[in-house]
Amino acid sequence: MRKMFVLFAAAAALTTAACNTVSGVGKDTAAAGNAVTGAAEDAKGN
Repeated sequence: MRKMFVLFAAAAALTTAACNTVSGVGKDTAAAGNAVTGAAEDAKGN
């Protein structure tokens, strides 16, 4: 029973870490896209 609890806790920790990592990548990608959009608008003259 103790092994099962340890495995469950480890799986929960890894899942949480993975979700935070994916979320961070999404935010970084969005920020990069916004920067490219801003640079394109500046170059266009808007």
